[in-house]
Amino acid sequence: MTEATTQTPDAVRPNRAMMERDRASAALGLVVERDDPGHAVVSMRVRDDMTNGFHITHGGFVFALADTAFAIACNEDDRVTVAAGADISFLKSTVTGQTLTATAVRRTRTGRSGIYDVSVVDEQGEPVAEFRGRSRTTNQTL
Repeated sequence: MTEATTQTPDAVRPNRAMMERDRASAALGLVVERDDPGHAVVSMRVRDDMTNGFHITHGGFVFALADTAFAIACNEDDRVTVAAGADISFLKSTVTGQTLTATAVRRTRTGRSGIYDVSVVDEQGEPVAEFRGRSRTTNQTL
């Protein structure tokens, strides 16, 4: 994980603590490039075992990449925030060996609800998918 650009001390960054326990993202080899409140960048190199019967990246892995960036961006403080829903549009297929990067940004956060957009691009910066996540902040804390 690269150093974030905000002034929040590492010890109080809830998204970092969350990612340290995220076994699914670790198994996928996801790399957190940026983890600021309301903004996250996560990358993933497509492996052979991430492709479908057409030898292209399975959509579920693209969704998982975008969902992880969304989770990091929406966990902005010590209150646990989860997905209330999400939609994805697949725009371009990718193959083994390519690196995908998901960039999540907060659009709005009011009360316990938030909306975050995630753009997934390939290594050339070409759009692969667009994801919109809706968050809900719980009463739980980390």
